[in-house]
Amino acid sequence: MKKGTSLLLAILLLISCNSPKKERGRILIIVSNTEDMGDPEKHFAGNNLWEVAPPYHIFVSHGYEVDFLSPTGVEVPFSMDPMGISSYTIKYENFLERVENSLTPDEVDFEEYQAVFIGGGYGPLFDVAYDEKIMSLIAKIYENGGIVGGCGHGPGAFANVKLSNGDYMVKDKKVTGFPNSTEITKDWAKNGTLLPIMLEDQLRDNGAVFQTKSDLADKHDVVIDERIVTTMFLPSSAIVAKEMINQIEN
Repeated sequence: MKKGTSLLLAILLLISCNSPKKERGRILIIVSNTEDMGDPEKHFAGNNLWEVAPPYHIFVSHGYEVDFLSPTGVEVPFSMDPMGISSYTIKYENFLERVENSLTPDEVDFEEYQAVFIGGGYGPLFDVAYDEKIMSLIAKIYENGGIVGGCGHGPGAFANVKLSNGDYMVKDKKVTGFPNSTEITKDWAKNGTLLPIMLEDQLRDNGAVFQTKSDLADKHDVVIDERIVTTMFLPSSAIVAKEMINQIEN
């Protein structure tokens, strides 16, 4: 078993054991409807199951109701989970039923949600990041005192969120996500050349204080700044969810 997978399993066990079950509020998870990156050699974009199902499990096991939102409310493509990390939440916590009934932006009342989370996979960079209604919802949840969280490529999907004063939500805030230094070494999206944006560049362009590997003691660290909770890589997706809960409750 790979080190990252072992770490994620250990995290899930640690932070979900003996968690309270009383419903405490609602959290919105935003996912992509985009599957195709426009290149026959690199077909899949979608959502990374490992970066969405573990946070969902943490939220529901701590008593939160979770809704899914996608730009169109239709099919939500996910990568496979060969290690079965997500099997429990799929079988026992209605993950697939929730995803298959994802809401559209017009069906969401921002006042009902205490937090919003976007996981990785390339998909959100293609549609979520440019959906004006979704960007507006995220801004309203944040300005209503809510928490915004993301993992991997997820933070790139909220890089373009603007607040009511016209500033980008990430302006002057420490934020991290899948870094350029790793993107250009991977052929998953042809070294980033298939992507509509390079996540790190977009966050920096919009005023974020992007945290690279050299800024963090450990590349799996979670960065928290003014109710924005982010991490670079998928093994920390569950920790992001737990830190979001800490932010809500404290």
